[in-house]
Amino acid sequence: MSHAASAVGAGASAPAPVTILLVEDDEVIRRSVAMALERYGYHVIAAGDGLTGLELFREGRHDLLLLDVMLPGLDGIGLCRRIRETGTDPILMMSARGDALDVVSGLEAGADDYVVKPVDTAVLVARIRSLLRRTTFTPAAAATGGRADQAGPPGRLDQSGQPDQSGQSGQSGQSGQSGQAHQHARLVFGELAIDTGGLEVSLSGEPVALAPTELRLLLEFAANPGIVLDRQTLLRNVWDYGWDGDTRVVDLCVQRLRKKIGAERIETVRGFGYKLRR
Repeated sequence: MSHAASAVGAGASAPAPVTILLVEDDEVIRRSVAMALERYGYHVIAAGDGLTGLELFREGRHDLLLLDVMLPGLDGIGLCRRIRETGTDPILMMSARGDALDVVSGLEAGADDYVVKPVDTAVLVARIRSLLRRTTFTPAAAATGGRADQAGPPGRLDQSGQPDQSGQSGQSGQSGQSGQAHQHARLVFGELAIDTGGLEVSLSGEPVALAPTELRLLLEFAANPGIVLDRQTLLRNVWDYGWDGDTRVVDLCVQRLRKKIGAERIETVRGFGYKLRR
């Protein structure tokens, strides 16, 4: 996962750009997507196949990964799985077909979200901004190496998905998780412990590595223990969708989260949604 802090320090005039690793085998699409994202101020590192993408991922730091599903050699699904073995970076998959198999396979492999090609630039940028707002981080280009406290949250993103220069701790307009998670409490549910300040999770004393969306989903549940949350509410509060999204992303993220914190911790309430057991 990208690391949290503001990209603008004392005397700095501008934040470091958000770095996106783009892996797309079609040269025309790769160049057009890279140029479009660069016009929005993102720094794009591009690869034309899965193995090269994996090498670039291992060599550098990136704030978000944009992976095509159909890649030569190591395909996008396999690349996503390999990245998830060691990394928690936000991953957005691109599918030319958008069929159930592509979507489910990508999300099961650890992707945070997906878009269907051909994708409008405005839609792609909106998804990227939404995904970046789910995590607090220091852009890779700037990086070097039950009780509440009074500290403010780490560096935040503005509405464009770029580092916030306002100097404010950041007020979220969302209800539920966003307001409560930043109170920096240590929440305990049986063997599960959540440090909302350090954004760390442990199970039976052992650290649990969560991808950004998995962590935000858990924080949303933890802010509403014992309360049933329907899929549309989770899409709005966790995925930051202002419109009706694909509820499969919720189900598959819950599935991945259960594997990491225990299947019994998140209960399915048929016909309604999910809830975190107290």
